[in-house]
Amino acid sequence: MSPKPNLPDSIQLAHGSGGLMTRELLDEIVFTTFKNPYLEQKHDGAIVPLTGPVVISTDSFVVSPIFFRGGDIGELAVNGTVNDVAMCGGIPRYLSLGFIIEEGLLTTDFLKIVESIKRAADAAGVQVVTGDTKVVESGKGDKIFINTTGIGSPHPNGQIAMERIAEGDQILVSGPIAAHGMAILSEREGLEFESEIQSDTTNLNHLVDDLLKAFGGAIHLFRDPTRGGVSGVCSEIAQDSGRGVLLRETDFPIHHQVAAACEILGLDPLYVANEGILCAVVDGAVAPEVLAFMQAHPKGSGSACIGSIVPDHPGKVVMESSIGGKRIVTPLIGEQLPRIC
Repeated sequence: MSPKPNLPDSIQLAHGSGGLMTRELLDEIVFTTFKNPYLEQKHDGAIVPLTGPVVISTDSFVVSPIFFRGGDIGELAVNGTVNDVAMCGGIPRYLSLGFIIEEGLLTTDFLKIVESIKRAADAAGVQVVTGDTKVVESGKGDKIFINTTGIGSPHPNGQIAMERIAEGDQILVSGPIAAHGMAILSEREGLEFESEIQSDTTNLNHLVDDLLKAFGGAIHLFRDPTRGGVSGVCSEIAQDSGRGVLLRETDFPIHHQVAAACEILGLDPLYVANEGILCAVVDGAVAPEVLAFMQAHPKGSGSACIGSIVPDHPGKVVMESSIGGKRIVTPLIGEQLPRIC
């Protein structure tokens, strides 16, 4: 891949000046890649059609390295924000896109990231409608940071709220855990395993949409276990709902290579970041049907039921271990894996 005709081989400070070079960078890469009627208005923002309540989520992505097995920072930014809107019971429609680029980033790398964003946005069914580009001096950033804001509308069948969680609800995950965090760590540290561990980054909004269409009010809560992993999500559920959470270690789906890598490095997969799975708290009466539906879905073939909401130990998460014991699961303290998303 070579730079566009009017662009130098690397990003320069002048590309963030707001002058001619900024316009060339935007015209040659950004506007060309994300071409749509809203972006072509070239306002400082975007005028888009919305009716009624709006679902909004914003996030910033600072992952290192910016290219990793299974994805890159651009794809991650789209999927992460799309998923955050979906976890609220929203239907994501639009994205804003802010780049903070370090002087010296290869133009070809920037182009690869932008094209990856475009592919991920198309796959999720969202449009990039506005954004911003800044360039900082060499040594003042780490190649590129991306900020995204997702905008959507509430799903008509979505009743997603912590207060809807009830005793007997079941906790489902849509796929194997800890893949993203271990993919980033192995890439960063140059670790080699028998097979490559790849990030699980993907959009989940289509799975959420289909679940809400099929089961509506039986879905009480969605969460995506990104930083802090599944333990973070379950701790939030226990603390914020005031109910007990019981997890079963033997029911957790995890790829063999990921489990082995966690064991070698002394990491608990419960605390490792994920970027392509969701946790759903579901009415216990229909949980088996919901699980079967998820397992038949392209985005949920590895789904499993990992635990339940119980009357015991309110506000706490307890894990039944594979050897029959029990232990308290606490939220992550400190930073297990820095610069993970």
